[in-house]
Amino acid sequence: QVQLVESGGGLVQAGGSLRLSCAASGRTFSNYAMGWFRQAPGKEREFVAAISWSGSITYYGDSVKGRFTISRDNAKNTVYLQMNSLSSEDTAVYYCARKGQGSWYEIGSYDSWGQGTQVTVSS
Repeated sequence: QVQLVESGGGLVQAGGSLRLSCAASGRTFSNYAMGWFRQAPGKEREFVAAISWSGSITYYGDSVKGRFTISRDNAKNTVYLQMNSLSSEDTAVYYCARKGQGSWYEIGSYDSWGQGTQVTVSS
């Protein structure tokens, strides 16, 4: 089973940027698509972004399009989430996940999850 460890979260002012990283264990990282989700207090976990195994195809949630960029480095077993123009609405715990079968946008399509990293945007 793969282990996923997120890092890079923290406190940032509105309008600022952060880059999250997700390091994966194991030799099969490059075989899998990966995704980022987030969960704000009192809300359901929502899809943020996903990337194909090669990095050539990406998907984004409507609320982050044009502001967030997902990327990956298969040599480093790491997936990234560059977040720009942050607002208080982006405050949440951010999770990376390994994609299995199914829709790119559905939580149930992802079979391994990290513990999450907190992102707090102050206004």
